[in-house]
Amino acid sequence: MVLESSVEKSRLARKIFEGVVVSDKMTKTRVVSVERLSKHRVYEKVMKKNSRFVVHDEEGASKLGDLVEVMSCRPISKTKRWRLVRIVKKAPAAYVAINKKEAQVGGIAG
Repeated sequence: MVLESSVEKSRLARKIFEGVVVSDKMTKTRVVSVERLSKHRVYEKVMKKNSRFVVHDEEGASKLGDLVEVMSCRPISKTKRWRLVRIVKKAPAAYVAINKKEAQVGGIAG
């Protein structure tokens, strides 16, 4: 009984963020960009800050541009400490097509 309550507390302490998938080039791994607002400590201006998380996606369900929810978990690999909880909103097909085309053009030129 004591063990169950400690497990529940640790699960409640996990961080959950929503972000956009910015890379889906790896198998079972996605890179998710999470944007947040923070206030500058001296000037008190509200600024946008981005954090990029390497996320474990077991089924490979998320694609480029999807809005997803991620949760902190035990270390899965050297860089993966987050796992995909759910896909909040799928990206429009036009968004995915444009980004794939830009990646191909960039690969040829660079």
